[in-house]
Amino acid sequence: MSDAATLDLTDASSTCLRVSGMDCASCAAKVETAVRRLPGIESVDVSVATETLTVRHGPGTSAGAIAATVRGLGYGAEDPDAAASGEQVADLPWWRAPKALLAFACGAALVVAYAVGHVVPGAERWAFLAAMTVGLVPVARRALAAARHGTPFSIETLMTIAAVGATAIGATEEAATVVFLFLVGEVLEGVAAGRARASIRGLTGLVPDTALLERDGTTERVAAASLRVGATVLVRPGDRVPADGTVLDGETAVDEAPVTGESVPRPKAAGDAVFAGTVNGDGAIRVRVTAAARDNTIARVVRLVEEAQEAKAPTERLIDRFATIYTPAVVAVAALVAVAPPLLAGASWGEWVYKGLAILLIGCPCALVISTPAAIAAGLSAGARRGLLIKGGAVLERLAAVTTVAFDKTGTLTEGKPVVTDVVAFGRSERDVLSLAGALEGGSSHPLAKAVLAKAAEVGAPVPPAFGAQALGGKGVTGKVGGIDLFLGSPREADTRTVLAAGQEARISALQGEGKTVSVLLANGAVAGLLAMRDEPRTDAKAAVDRLASVGIGALMLTGDNARTARAVAGALGIEARAELLPEDKQGIVRELQAGGAVVAKVGDGINDAPALAAADVGIAMGGGTDVALETADAAVLHGRVADVARMVELARRTLANIRANIAIALGLKLVFLVTTIAGITGLWPAILADTGATVLVTANALRLLRVRLP
Repeated sequence: MSDAATLDLTDASSTCLRVSGMDCASCAAKVETAVRRLPGIESVDVSVATETLTVRHGPGTSAGAIAATVRGLGYGAEDPDAAASGEQVADLPWWRAPKALLAFACGAALVVAYAVGHVVPGAERWAFLAAMTVGLVPVARRALAAARHGTPFSIETLMTIAAVGATAIGATEEAATVVFLFLVGEVLEGVAAGRARASIRGLTGLVPDTALLERDGTTERVAAASLRVGATVLVRPGDRVPADGTVLDGETAVDEAPVTGESVPRPKAAGDAVFAGTVNGDGAIRVRVTAAARDNTIARVVRLVEEAQEAKAPTERLIDRFATIYTPAVVAVAALVAVAPPLLAGASWGEWVYKGLAILLIGCPCALVISTPAAIAAGLSAGARRGLLIKGGAVLERLAAVTTVAFDKTGTLTEGKPVVTDVVAFGRSERDVLSLAGALEGGSSHPLAKAVLAKAAEVGAPVPPAFGAQALGGKGVTGKVGGIDLFLGSPREADTRTVLAAGQEARISALQGEGKTVSVLLANGAVAGLLAMRDEPRTDAKAAVDRLASVGIGALMLTGDNARTARAVAGALGIEARAELLPEDKQGIVRELQAGGAVVAKVGDGINDAPALAAADVGIAMGGGTDVALETADAAVLHGRVADVARMVELARRTLANIRANIAIALGLKLVFLVTTIAGITGLWPAILADTGATVLVTANALRLLRVRLP
């Protein structure tokens, strides 16, 4: 991990440092407390996820003083002048980080001490004292710095007291070993924290470093970060897409799994959107860039997830408050254990001081403090890698408690565009009906026209040219194809142009009863066919609703569409529909559900559902990486799959279960070793193992969420 920092000098009263070595919330709290005590400080923002410290301060406080304070606590922070001059230090592998080097040195000194003890028994105590000093002096200096800057009960303080106390009562070998184990634990915590950070930052590595830019009739390789909005790039088969953009020409299939989690490559043609970091399939495409590197989908997801990791969940806030009381209480209990039995019962001072020192180590709060944020960070990262963006631990906790999901219809439960569902021919083939209807709609961009043309293309029906095509506002379209006068439009308008047979009217009514829009095709004044269209449910909508029901979560549809269409779609999905609603009506229904005791998640497009999204316990936006999907709601389903709502709830529940397990591990191990220490069964070594082991265990348990499978 690097000691490099980047300083923002654009605002004279703002300093931004990259701080290395922070592994958990307690580290951030030490940095924040110390910096707040400096004169002229207005605000302090510490982020463990991004390893940054942002301070707003008056002119009397220098950036150098802030950096010096941070380094005095034992964390890395680059000198402001060096940052301003552009000097940078490369990131170091974990085994070259200062904490690792210190652990290696202490370990080597401990091995030498054991060797000296066997060769020269009389020098054994001094050898172990020297070995302990190698590791303890830096720890003690950090403890003194933390105490001087407002954190007297730090883990370093407890460690120092325990080691010095053990030496005073003659347990020098144990003291040296405990210091070494403590340093090893710090290294393991740093590695685990680094893995959690890297899990989401690894997304940025999906974007290629270079791109093939088209300019002045030639193609040249440029840095992908330099691409501007409006630029045109060539993406060859097998290449990663270098930027968010729109396909200009070419056809291919794109593997979007790195961004959305979609396992099946999606076909792309002119007009389709592509994401940075996705992999082009077997066809070359030209893409117009629609977002700069800092604003592409991956960059925004990384930025939002890092911000979300700083939004504390209620459980995390509770643990933080508990820790502020817990640590001083542990010190008080340890002091009582050390002095009360000898003073009150004449017990051995050496024995009970030893036990008190062990309790100090057992009581270190690191495992407890990290139990919640580690799981939340892993859960948020796991979701982001699957196209499930959850904005913070508080949202995760609310998601886990959801009992009802209220879905919008258009574009959420349905595809958001009509498709031809039925072709009914009278005296002609269905293929002929589609050919004639397609000819009339050939020059239109209306969604219904697109649906007709798509159906014609699907069945291979030819679309001949139409002559004199004319749109009749709200009624239909007329024209001539091969000498045949044609009309395609509403049943009401068709009824004014010809006489519909009873069977034809019955068929129209039946189709409309299914929530479908019906267009009548007239050829030379006679009914040639019917075309029924409807915005169909997404292919995974029924399975998603059933999946929610299987875990005890109810679902309903809230839509502004007409009741007949809403009932038809909802009936196919097996849920209740509330139709013909205004935005405020949807909000009112959400409030009504909440008043009845439900925890409501509202799923919509983030625009016309804004009031209901805001009113819900959790607002979930459906989208494909748009600004609306990423910015408006508490969570976003980037790929637009209905099943991802169920996956999001399942991930939240697994994360909460992980947090509960972590808290049980942290407190359970401490309780066990507290009892065994007082009983004289365990001592200093198991005590430090209880603390370090618990910290490593809860972090490793949290990291399991990164590999969670959400079918």
